[in-house]
Amino acid sequence: MKPQMFLHLVERERERQVKKWGEQNHDIFRWLAILGEECGEADKAALEGEYMPLIVWQDVEKELIEAAAVILAILDCAKRNDWF
Repeated sequence: MKPQMFLHLVERERERQVKKWGEQNHDIFRWLAILGEECGEADKAALEGEYMPLIVWQDVEKELIEAAAVILAILDCAKRNDWF
């Protein structure tokens, strides 16, 4: 898959997150906890795919796209709140 397609999927996921939770303005520690949870879900999906062949590897992709969207949310929040 071309990088542009992944970027499109991340953008769609980010839009879904905004629709679901609205604008989020957490502190960096809360954001990193949220990101860690998403990365943990990607880890879990990968491990299940490794040890349980019936698990679909698309679950790993889905979780990584969600994690990437959270990273964008962190950057958006940082910009909005003048963190840097």
